[in-house]
Amino acid sequence: MLRGLILSIAAILLIASATAQTFDPSHPVCLQKWEWGGSTHFQCAYSSWDQCRAAAAGLAAMCVENPYWPRAQPRSSGGRLRSPAPY
Repeated sequence: MLRGLILSIAAILLIASATAQTFDPSHPVCLQKWEWGGSTHFQCAYSSWDQCRAAAAGLAAMCVENPYWPRAQPRSSGGRLRSPAPY
């Protein structure tokens, strides 16, 4: 029993902890970086595509649109929606 406990503790300690990735909704462009071992990291700190591309130059990285950026909603014309003509 003690042997099983030691093996399970060792297995838990060997497992790499997963890092949570957050997308900052205050910036529309994110830099996705690939790291050694195949993991990726997002850094959402860019206000323009050009700014992100300059930061990605020479790195294993690319710029992506921030999925949590609040997009502007189209304004309504102010008029009422008309219902279809009755049958």
